[in-house]
Amino acid sequence: MDLSDQLKNLFPEHDFKEEEQPEKSNLWLQDQPLECKFEKRKGKINTVIDGYTGASKDFKILAKELKTQLGVGGSFKNDQIIIQGDYRDRIMEMLKEKGFKVKRVGG
Repeated sequence: MDLSDQLKNLFPEHDFKEEEQPEKSNLWLQDQPLECKFEKRKGKINTVIDGYTGASKDFKILAKELKTQLGVGGSFKNDQIIIQGDYRDRIMEMLKEKGFKVKRVGG
């Protein structure tokens, strides 16, 4: 028995309406695939996502979502998303779920 069933038992006359969740973001989906690369910068391992052709504001939103879901640090510079650590596989899965085409570049 979940919370909504319990509320219906407590308040049988009340008309409960399901709230629709709005879609979080409307990102620009493109024809060319995003490139997901593995790089070492200053001796540290980074995952770099490059090749987005939409607005940079949308790409920044995507960067924030990826960093939040992975629980890691990163940045957005020169139209690239830089994620700390090697998360290519997980990032590629997340981007594919969002509808992007992704290409793995490098080893």
